[in-house]
Amino acid sequence: MPLRPGTPRLLRQINDRAALELLLSKGPLTRAELGELTGLSKVTSGQLLSRLETRGLVTAAGERPGGRGPNAALYGVNPASAYVAGLEVLPDSVTAGVADITGTIVAEITVDPTDAGDPVKMVHGAVLRACESAGVELSQLRCLVIGTRGVVDPATGEVRYSFDLPAWHVGILGGLRALLGKPVIIENDVNLAALAEQAYGAAEDVDDFAILWAGVGQGLGVMLGGRLHRGITGGAGEIGWLPVPGEPLPTDVTAPQSGSFQRLIGGEALAGLAAAHGVSRDDGVAALVRTALATGNWAFIDELAGRLAVGVAAVSVVLDPTLVVLSGDVGRAGGHELAARVEECVARVCPSRPAVACTRVEGNPVLRGAIVAALERAREEVFSDTV
Repeated sequence: MPLRPGTPRLLRQINDRAALELLLSKGPLTRAELGELTGLSKVTSGQLLSRLETRGLVTAAGERPGGRGPNAALYGVNPASAYVAGLEVLPDSVTAGVADITGTIVAEITVDPTDAGDPVKMVHGAVLRACESAGVELSQLRCLVIGTRGVVDPATGEVRYSFDLPAWHVGILGGLRALLGKPVIIENDVNLAALAEQAYGAAEDVDDFAILWAGVGQGLGVMLGGRLHRGITGGAGEIGWLPVPGEPLPTDVTAPQSGSFQRLIGGEALAGLAAAHGVSRDDGVAALVRTALATGNWAFIDELAGRLAVGVAAVSVVLDPTLVVLSGDVGRAGGHELAARVEECVARVCPSRPAVACTRVEGNPVLRGAIVAALERAREEVFSDTV
C-alpha cells in the first residue's frame, strides 16, 4: 500500500531513520539525548526505541551515570542487524572484507586468484571465506560491492573492459547475483577510493574533490556535489590517457600503458626518473619514493611533483575542485612532503590553485570504499523498513 505524506506510518519511518542515523553518528545515546537531538518528546523517543529494539535494529549499550537517581540506559544500533561485504579484485590477489551495519570491519582475508579461471566462483569462494572468518552466514549479507581496475558501465553495472582482468566481462554481474542471491555492485577501484577518502580521509566533508591515483596504474576519482562523477560510459577518470606535451599520443587505445600521462608517471617512467637521479630499488615505485625522501633526494621528488602537477592542473582547470588528493602507492609513499610540492607546482601553472593533500585513509582504500558503498545500500534498505 503506497504511503501518503503526513500519515502516522510515514512520520514514524522518518523519525526512525533520523534516530538510527543519529545513533550511528553520535551514539550510544540515552532516550533523553535522542529526544533532544530529534526534537521528539521523551514518550515518543521511548516508543521509537522500543519499536526499533523489537525489530532488532537497536540494542542496549550500557548506562550513563547521572547526578541523581538511577543511571540512564544507553542505546546503540545493533551491529548484528545486518552485514555487508566489500572486495578488491587484482590480477594477483583478491581481498574480501565483511563489516557490520555500523561500518566496523569484522573480518578481512586475502586469497590468491591465480588458479581461479571463473571470476564468479572466485568471488563466491572469497566471500564465503570472509564470512566464515567473521562468523557470519552468507544469508546475513545485505549487499556486496566489488572494486576492480576496469571501466564499469553506469547504465548496466557491467565491466565494459579491463586490461588487467580479461576474464571480467559482460555477464559476470548477472552470474554473481544469481549465485550469491544478493545485490552485487561492481565499481571502479579509484571511485571506491574516493568514497573512502570522503568518509574517512583527507576529503571528509568535502563535496567537490578529485583523487589522483598513481602507482601500478593511473586513475582519477571525481566527486562533484558529494556524488561520484562516472561519465556517460563510465570512462571518467581514465587520466592515463590525458594528452601531455612532449609525450607521444597513443596509436592504439586498446594497448595498455600507452597513454601520454601514463608514459609520464607510470611505473617504467618513474623507475627511469629515479635511476637518472641515483635512486635504485627493485621493489616498486613506492619504495623508490620512500628511499628518495629518506635520503633527501629532493631533485627526484621535485621532478616527480612536477609530473604529477601536470595531471592535477589539467583536472583543476576543467573541474575547479576544492581539493585534489594524492593516493595510490606513489601518493601514499610521498606523503605530505610530495603533496606540498605538487601544490606549489600547480599554483605556478593553474589559476584555480586547488589544495593538494596526501591520502589519509588507513588500510586498503579500495576495500574500505567498497564497504562504504555497500553500507549505503544496506542502510537504505534496513533503515527504511522499520514499521
